[in-house]
Amino acid sequence: MLPWGLVPAIFDGAGVPGPDKFGVSQRGRADRGTTVIDAYEDPGTPDIRGGWHFLWWLVLRQPGRAVAGALLGSVWMVLLAAQPYLMARAVDDGLVPGRLGVLAGWAGTMFVLGSVNAWLSIMRHRTMTRVRMDANFRTVKVVVGQVVRLGAVLPRRAGAGEVVTIGVGDVQTIAQAMTVVGPGVGSAVVYAVVAGLLLTISVPLAAVVLLGLPVIALVTGPLTLRLQGTESGYRERQGVLTARIGDLAGGLRVLNGLGGKGLFADAFRTDSRRLRAQGYRVGAVASWVQALGVGLPTLFLAVVTWLAARLAAQGAVSIGELVSVYGYVAVLVGPVAFFVEMSYQMNRGVVAARRIVRLLRLEPAPDDGIHPAPEGPAELHEPVSGVRVVPGRLTALAAARPAEAAAVVDRLGRFGPTDATWGAVRLDAVPLDDVRRRILVADNEADLFAGPLREVVATGHTPDEAALARALYAAAAEDVVRALPGGPESTVAGQGRSLSGGQRQRVRLVRALLADPEVLLAVEPTSALDAHTEAAVARRLRAAREGRTTVVTSTSPLLLDRADTVVFLVDGKVAASGPHRRLLAAEPGYRALVARDTEQDTAKDTEKGPGQDPERDPEGAVR
Repeated sequence: MLPWGLVPAIFDGAGVPGPDKFGVSQRGRADRGTTVIDAYEDPGTPDIRGGWHFLWWLVLRQPGRAVAGALLGSVWMVLLAAQPYLMARAVDDGLVPGRLGVLAGWAGTMFVLGSVNAWLSIMRHRTMTRVRMDANFRTVKVVVGQVVRLGAVLPRRAGAGEVVTIGVGDVQTIAQAMTVVGPGVGSAVVYAVVAGLLLTISVPLAAVVLLGLPVIALVTGPLTLRLQGTESGYRERQGVLTARIGDLAGGLRVLNGLGGKGLFADAFRTDSRRLRAQGYRVGAVASWVQALGVGLPTLFLAVVTWLAARLAAQGAVSIGELVSVYGYVAVLVGPVAFFVEMSYQMNRGVVAARRIVRLLRLEPAPDDGIHPAPEGPAELHEPVSGVRVVPGRLTALAAARPAEAAAVVDRLGRFGPTDATWGAVRLDAVPLDDVRRRILVADNEADLFAGPLREVVATGHTPDEAALARALYAAAAEDVVRALPGGPESTVAGQGRSLSGGQRQRVRLVRALLADPEVLLAVEPTSALDAHTEAAVARRLRAAREGRTTVVTSTSPLLLDRADTVVFLVDGKVAASGPHRRLLAAEPGYRALVARDTEQDTAKDTEKGPGQDPERDPEGAVR
């Protein structure tokens, strides 16, 4: 369950048009082009037919920059290859005949050409950096947009580890694969140019150069294909281990309480060993690919140089041409090595792209709602459990197994299949947007995004001071703000890691209250609070939601005593309902579930005179 009323505040600013198919804003659609994608620009609709199609789509989304990178890379490498030609002319026309003026002229030309090429290298690097950045940010946008679009369906379709692995690894791998746009094209161009120049010197030398690349491809091709398979397996296992780490971080206390820490540790060690073994397999293949990427071009250089030296000794080529051949082949070492490296990066990139495409192919649950929602507050009825929620009242669901109460909330909030009705209309017959706008499910483990506290609790717009103060008071969270050095402007870490468990829970409640939905369904909103704070939240929540429909799941007598109606669930079905104190007297099962210190609390309440009840004291703020 996610607090869907809060998502637009995070991904769309105030006044920004709504999300498209992939959950991203339409602002910036008109000015997209060759600029690096910004926070609100439309990344476009990705090509999800396969990994190679996705990579090609990233290139096509920035055609101007891609062409510029290819041209700059090609010219830069061709000018590198021009230096050996100029050197040959300097040797044959100036050095050998002893013409110092001609030698100086050729040397000056080489200096000017080198200076121009240095500037081209800077521009090429700058352009390719922008190409990689655009691919990175664009991929992040479509992945985040898809995650938002899937919503509650995501946990049932993809593991958390898989999504995290995409975010921390696959996106960077795809960006690195974009180097083929510049140096890749330039390498192919300079290879053809050098082969053409060698044809003017010696046909056998040109033939060796032209045949060298296919031989290298035949040697390294099978290895790169094998690398693609091992890399895919590694990424899958990495996703599994990442998910297990997330489970460990979120449930270590529960595991300790249940005695399951050892079992989990054994499973984690097993998965770690499997990932390490798969990593060794990837490393073994990658080391061969990289070794060949360095060794084969060097061997290639040695063969061509040896042939050229023999031709020079036979008088078939001049000394200057021998020098130029050595220079040409030295220039080719870079492109040939890059072809091997490019194959390595592209195979890793397509593996990463396939994982992203698999995520992008997921579809949210179909929304077939055509009936209008009730015009005003209406009763919610969940027939599987028999729960009825009267509008305008505070209803509490109490169950020995909290998951049963949470399942009822899921169905009442339409997170998954449901037969619930809203007034006279089935809930799943109402357009989902209408449901999300008026019914909010506030999970006690909902995500908290990093940022200033004021923005963390924002719900579509930045709250004013009065609204924020009211929500903080209702959630007994004033002390949370006082403990922060900058008050509401203080930065909160992602998932509220800089806060305690009770503070995080109250911040989530503040966020739900600021959303001010017509129907609030809160799952265990006070489970991490001490009794004193819980009593304050119970009192203030009822006052803050007076006249509006509120449902809470809890077994705390402090909260149940404030409810208008308590619904007691046994095996997921209504066993009894009514005021808390009447259920205590009439239902032994309910009394055994919730009567922790009820008798003590009741006795203390009786001893207090009028006006002395701290739960009704407006000054009884939590300290």
